Amino acid sequence: MIHYQLKSFNQLTTEQLWSIYQLRVAIFVVEQKCYYQEVDQDDKIAQHLLGYDDNRNLVSYARLIPENDQVRIGRVAVAKENRGHGSGRKLFSQALISVKSSFPQADQINIQAQAYLKDFYSSFGFQATSDVYLETGIPHLDMVKLTD
Repeated sequence: MIHYQLKSFNQLTTEQLWSIYQLRVAIFVVEQKCYYQEVDQDDKIAQHLLGYDDNRNLVSYARLIPENDQVRIGRVAVAKENRGHGSGRKLFSQALISVKSSFPQADQINIQAQAYLKDFYSSFGFQATSDVYLETGIPHLDMVKLTD
C-alpha cells in the first residue's frame, strides 16, 4: 500500500528532499538519459506529493506548481520496481485530489506529458493542446484539464 504526504518545500526534511532528488534523477536523468538541470526554482514554490511504501521508501512522487489561477503537475515519477501495478494511476489520482484541496481557486490543470502517455492522461480528462515537440530529447505534448 502507498501512503501519501503533501508538503511544501519548507516542510520537507533533508532526508525527504534527498529521497526526492534521488528518485527524480534516477528516472529523468539516468534512466531516460536526459542531461539537464533537473533541480529548479519550481521546487521552492511547489507542493510535493510523496508516496511511501510500507517500509517508508519513497516510491512515487509528483509536484504541484501554482501558476496564478492554474496549477501545473510535473515530475510525475514512479520507482522502476513499482511500475506496472497501477502505482502511476494511484499517484496521479492523488495528485488531482491534492490540487483540488490545496488550490481550490485553480480553474485549470496543465501538464507537459511525454507523448507515449497521452492516453493515460486522457483517461483523467486531459486534452492535448499542442502538437508533439521535443523536450530534453523526448517527445512531449501540452495537455490541459479544466477543473470541476
